[in-house]
Amino acid sequence: MSAARYTLGIDLGTTHCALSWVDTEASDGENVVQGVLQLPQLTGPGAVQDKALLPSFIYLPHASELAPGDLALPWAPAQDFAVGEFARARGAATPIRLVASAKSWLCHPGVDRRGAILPAEAPPEVARISPLEASVRYLAHLRAAWNAQHPEAPFDAQDVTVTIPASFDPAARELTAEAAQAAGFGPLTLLEEPQAALYSWIQRSSGQWRKDVQRGDVILVVDVGGGTTDLSLIAVLERDGNLALQRIAVGDHILLGGDNMDLALAYGVARKLAAQGTQLDPWQTRALAHACRGAKETLLADAALAAVPVVVPSRGAKLIGASIRTEVTREELTQTLLEGFFPPAAVSDQPHSRARGALTQLGLPYAQDAAVTRHLAAFLSRQRGATAEIAGFGGAADAGADGASFLHPTAVLFNGGVLKSALIAERLLGVLNGWLAAEGAAPARLLGGADLDLAVARGAAYYGYVRRGSGVRIRGGTAQAYYVAVESSMPAIPGLAPPIQALCLAPFGMEEGTDAGLPAQEFGLVVGEPVRLRFFGSSVRRQDQVGTLLDFWGPDELHELQEIEATLPAQGRAVGEVVRVQLHARITETGTLELEALPVGSDGASADERWKVEFDVRGDAPAAHP
Repeated sequence: MSAARYTLGIDLGTTHCALSWVDTEASDGENVVQGVLQLPQLTGPGAVQDKALLPSFIYLPHASELAPGDLALPWAPAQDFAVGEFARARGAATPIRLVASAKSWLCHPGVDRRGAILPAEAPPEVARISPLEASVRYLAHLRAAWNAQHPEAPFDAQDVTVTIPASFDPAARELTAEAAQAAGFGPLTLLEEPQAALYSWIQRSSGQWRKDVQRGDVILVVDVGGGTTDLSLIAVLERDGNLALQRIAVGDHILLGGDNMDLALAYGVARKLAAQGTQLDPWQTRALAHACRGAKETLLADAALAAVPVVVPSRGAKLIGASIRTEVTREELTQTLLEGFFPPAAVSDQPHSRARGALTQLGLPYAQDAAVTRHLAAFLSRQRGATAEIAGFGGAADAGADGASFLHPTAVLFNGGVLKSALIAERLLGVLNGWLAAEGAAPARLLGGADLDLAVARGAAYYGYVRRGSGVRIRGGTAQAYYVAVESSMPAIPGLAPPIQALCLAPFGMEEGTDAGLPAQEFGLVVGEPVRLRFFGSSVRRQDQVGTLLDFWGPDELHELQEIEATLPAQGRAVGEVVRVQLHARITETGTLELEALPVGSDGASADERWKVEFDVRGDAPAAHP
């Protein structure tokens, strides 16, 4: 058992970061002593203030832009960049020097996440950093802030949990863990953000959560943050006479959140200005998007406001006098957010897709459909049988039992800054309950009392406390089953590629830190020449076990993950030789899939007599090595 006094929870968010702590020595059972670290950060040139949230923005100023010492922090007197509130404010006027949405870039497999690509649209003269480096800087800031305030309890000696979206793929998980290591972290645990939000709700209930949910409940966690929409389902079970929680489904990784809404508001305001004879260029539109973020947050926080002024900077020499002044009205906000992102929809609706242009600018792979409601409908429809074979459940939410067309949640927990708006929360809950009413089901009840800005960090810290044996733990494991492609051996046929089978390596829900061998099955492994390893995932096939070999699967059953191109060392064998091997899979503590091939007949062989493939993402390509 760890001797650390504190369990620390870090929300590494797209829009904000936060750090919460639990004092394990002062806590007893469900009486938890918990707090949120106030984070020193620049709020202006040379001005440092403590705030609970650290905005996830980095500003890279010109060498002559600021005076010496303007960027100094108590622990970094000579740094050449700004993180946090000042970075966000300064970057709103000069977006070409602002690093934003680094978390979304970190999980984008289509770019070099180790390459200096941010700010994405900066001209050549602006210094750039990688998405990985941006994450390192946020995490290093949090670590330094803790050490500055708690010299008696060094950060590296505490139990640390960092949160990630439930839909992060293995490569993004591994990159997050690597960023933490580069920031000076020791061993850490990764936790899915929706689970962290639920842990926070449990902790804040002071033990009353058992009265708010019961066996057979299905809790839908909807997390709409700055960059992503995360959907998860958690079942309430009974085991050994006690209530237990098990995560049963996770949605796709949907790049749809507050960033999209800010852009939508900006384009709406730009159209309004164009109708008045003022045409904005792309640089000004990007600056307007940052201004609209502030206007959105102000309007959502104060229902009495009818409009918020915004200023669009000029590209000319007379910046102040030539600035364009306009406003974002509540009517514009409501129309854009409610009707654009949370429109009424039928549960049978699917997210819209369109044919993409052959040429496109390099950027984030945003969701094509902006309607969160349609993404939710597709998720619940796809998971209609998710509770069918869960021991100890016995709830009415199993859609397969009553012919319903989608899984029926009985409770909803909201998370993410977007859902702080009562208008948006009411719309989303109303749409869901409309679907339930149409199928004769009871309305889902809202689990209230959550702090939507700090729930993830607080829940992560509480999770560290729970891992020591105090409180209820949400069972989860992998959010999907993992498969590897096995190519058929067949003669060459013109125009026909050899068919493939999908071999299950890790079933749905396999716990982190566990292994799975396939001793009864043998395969051929090509060594010494370039090969491709194709992996698949599935969030709907729950019956497959380790070793299940699929010949056929539906288009919605499996989705292909990042392909690995590698040359497996020949180790004294001929180039291209096919070695008889048995496979062994492991899910690491950080949720990364490792696949090991052991030559047949070499039980207990040394490490140099086996091959291992893992999502090591060196240069954004997983590694294969002996």
